[in-house]
Amino acid sequence: MLTKNKIKTAVEIEKIAKELREKGKIIVTTNGSFDILHYAHINLLEKAKNEGDILIVLLNSDDSIKKFKGKNRPIIPEQERARMLAALQCVDYTVIFDEENPLKLLEIIKPHKHIKGGTYIESRIREEENLLRRWGGIFKNFELEDGFSTTSIINKILEKNGFRENKEKQNN
Repeated sequence: MLTKNKIKTAVEIEKIAKELREKGKIIVTTNGSFDILHYAHINLLEKAKNEGDILIVLLNSDDSIKKFKGKNRPIIPEQERARMLAALQCVDYTVIFDEENPLKLLEIIKPHKHIKGGTYIESRIREEENLLRRWGGIFKNFELEDGFSTTSIINKILEKNGFRENKEKQNN
């Protein structure tokens, strides 16, 4: 399947998920920004795929990322992030969402399992867990991999290019 064909709208993924459930496929979802794709992202996605037959990645839109990560994020625009994710062998489909959390998409897809990895907000986790329980879905959380985060990568790039040194000089 071509990478572009793996990127779906909410309407398209609803139909696909229904067909997959009718075929008895185990649907797994995960969600996140996936800005500057890195090692921990790949590990999470591969582990999530191993939890079922089909992995659907729910991708935060540029606007939703700006709301909780600030005006300078994301680094990579949503369509590019979606294409990178869709190019991965372990990812079957990708859907971009504008909301703060993936609850609307989870309700549409009704995955058998929803996987979280890395950092998260406790109240959001409870909302997702409660929603999944409504149809008997399972929520799983995989531990954060130390030293791997988009923010730490951005900071390392800035530091290696002298941004922090210059900022410190300006403050003196």
